[in-house]
Amino acid sequence: MEKWTDRELLEKFRNRETRNLGFNLLMQEYKQRVYWHVRRMVIDHDDANDITQDIFIKIWNGLDSFHEESKLFTWIYRIASNECFTFLNKKRKRFFISIVDIEEQLIAAIDNSEGFSGDEIQKKLQKAILTLPEKQRMVFNMKYFEEMKYEEIAEITGTSVGALKASYHLAVKKIEEFLEND
Repeated sequence: MEKWTDRELLEKFRNRETRNLGFNLLMQEYKQRVYWHVRRMVIDHDDANDITQDIFIKIWNGLDSFHEESKLFTWIYRIASNECFTFLNKKRKRFFISIVDIEEQLIAAIDNSEGFSGDEIQKKLQKAILTLPEKQRMVFNMKYFEEMKYEEIAEITGTSVGALKASYHLAVKKIEEFLEND
């Protein structure tokens, strides 16, 4: 499969004759990464699938106004992150669920999800990650699972590198404590 640069993808998308091809290529390039980014936040496969579709609709609708002030990847991840936070907030409000209760629901979903495969250690890690505040969880996921550099995460989240390093360090400590006490 041919690898396309962001500039080539944008050129194809902005050309009316190759617009659909450009978007399809963009989806091929980013859909799996976006899905897993979302999935780690919302846990449930069906929710992650729905949110990922919503994200790509927003990308389609906003791509003409993307001014390339950041990397395409950064812009897409910012949209994905915001959609995750919006989804979790709506879920809380819809069911009048506290932050603690929603995290407990997500933890229960790990055990009950057919789409979540993993041994007991992986499940424990996922449960520990779910005890983190949402933004800290997102930072941990990007750094640990996606192996992103702090500078990339800073661009996506609009947070300083120093604050991200501190957040990641705190997240690791909380996860270690959870695993030791579980």
